[in-house]
Amino acid sequence: MQKIAELEALLNDRSPATRADALSGLMALAQQGAIRPEPERAAVNMHCHTFFSYNASGYSPTALAWLAKRRGFAAVGIVDFDVLDGVDEFLRACDLVGVRGSAGLESRVYIPEFATREINSPGEPGISYYMGIGFTSGRAPGSVAPILAGMRARAEQRNRAMVARLNAHLAPVAVDYDRDALPLTPAGNATERHLLAAYVSAAIHRFPDPSAFWAEELGLTREQVAAQIGDAPKFQNLVRGKLMKRGGVGYVQPGPESFPTVEEVHEMICACGALPCHTWLDGLSAGEQAIGELLELLIAKGAAALNIVPDRNWNIADPEQRGVKVRNLHRVVELARELDLPLIVGTEMNAFGQKLVDDFDAPEMAPVRQAFLDGAFFICGHTAMQRALGLGYQSPWTRANLPLRRARNGFYTAVGRLAPAGRAGLEVFKGMSNSASPGDFLARLKRDSK
Repeated sequence: MQKIAELEALLNDRSPATRADALSGLMALAQQGAIRPEPERAAVNMHCHTFFSYNASGYSPTALAWLAKRRGFAAVGIVDFDVLDGVDEFLRACDLVGVRGSAGLESRVYIPEFATREINSPGEPGISYYMGIGFTSGRAPGSVAPILAGMRARAEQRNRAMVARLNAHLAPVAVDYDRDALPLTPAGNATERHLLAAYVSAAIHRFPDPSAFWAEELGLTREQVAAQIGDAPKFQNLVRGKLMKRGGVGYVQPGPESFPTVEEVHEMICACGALPCHTWLDGLSAGEQAIGELLELLIAKGAAALNIVPDRNWNIADPEQRGVKVRNLHRVVELARELDLPLIVGTEMNAFGQKLVDDFDAPEMAPVRQAFLDGAFFICGHTAMQRALGLGYQSPWTRANLPLRRARNGFYTAVGRLAPAGRAGLEVFKGMSNSASPGDFLARLKRDSK
């Protein structure tokens, strides 16, 4: 047991070689029977941030692939902010452990048609969280590489500007972005949560007891701070809300120039052979109350899927609020069905307290459970065919053979469900021709699955 724990800890090491060696060691133990992964079950998490942006548990892409294998997830997917740094490592790890996987990217975009309406980024009209899903490489083609690099650069510019504002306000507590924030990340992609950790640490180093300092900055009594500061996740969220979010000294209201347009991001995603994916929050904002209008607009621009974080839409203590959000959840799932948008769901894992996987057995999830599972198989089917043969959702072969989105969605969902998990799911396509029909592929998969 100690050896297993040591190897699992090394899955999150900063060295890629160390992570790979640890995974090989764990798989050897599994083959020997020393580790018995749970049988595959109807559980998926297709929206897991890794430590290449921020994961609350510090999980690397390799660690997430192993987690899915050990816990018996049917599929798992990573999503990082503004970078594709974890894609290649994650897909290799999924191949090795035998888990269906997909890889994506999340950012924010500007949608000018909704410039006066808040969408899913609270207090920021026209700004929307947005995703690309189904990437098969961490390298973007040269034609769109500047768009991807620009997304990363804009994020760093926003961070450095926030640090400058916070340093001026919090003096004598200060953070050096290069010295204090970047080392908290494995590849130089710091996020707000890294900045937060750096400021909390800086206050501890400046004051043996930082309670008085934080009490003044947060507008609380010293006793109130002292009662919360020992709960690191809760306290960090308090500091973030007061200083970094809307109304805080570190916050600046974004405008059209703050983020790329949805068209730019679509261009980059599609050139990579991946799928543009809108993200839905809870149906309460002005923009999401017009969700039909918004989705039809984005579909016309190239959106192919819809992301949802289910847990925050049903796992709510207040019964009245829960009732409203559950109804909104069920309505948007039905709308997605009508619009032929597969659903990509997960827990994010980029904040303390978020689950490792959604509870599909909850009564509130029963009406939408199958749609969520189908969406996971869909993106894994696309990923497998794109990796094996270049015949993913955006390929000319697909557009010629499956011109209607509903048929296209059904085909990749079937592929994802029928194809073996991991490396075997790529091997099964060997010998198949790019001229084969969708029916030929499905017949081969059905024959091999018997």
